[in-house]
Amino acid sequence: MPVASRWLLLLALGAGLGLARAQAGMAPAGVANYRVVGDAIAQPLTSQPGDPVRGRAIVANRQQGLCLLCHTGPFPEERFQGNLAPDLSGAGQRWTAAQLRLRIVDARRLNPDTIMPAYHRIDGLSRVAPALAGVPLLGAQQVEDVVAYLETLRP
Repeated sequence: MPVASRWLLLLALGAGLGLARAQAGMAPAGVANYRVVGDAIAQPLTSQPGDPVRGRAIVANRQQGLCLLCHTGPFPEERFQGNLAPDLSGAGQRWTAAQLRLRIVDARRLNPDTIMPAYHRIDGLSRVAPALAGVPLLGAQQVEDVVAYLETLRP
């Protein structure tokens, strides 16, 4: 995909996520402390385990996670799934929970050219609407819920 097209997609994705958060009246949640070791964040961001049912809802929701804009996966009820990023089917076998957590928190740590947004990072971002500055796209518990769901995706 040409660089200009990737930037347009990234801007649209960011705008859509920000608008959805603003419309939902989501309050700033802050960012959990985490430590990256290698290609993973080993420690969960919360003390409460992730809920795979809530995680699936976030992944499939076209106004919250917007994952299906780029990814495809086991969502037979969802039409028009993306093909720009890896298929989520089998994600729980391909990556550990710790590796999935880093990919969701800040995929740029692994691939600086990715178009995937940093779902739980607020520093070093540009072109963020003032009302959304300092607000992660997903809260710590939401990240853990998505990780719990993706872990269930095994062949």
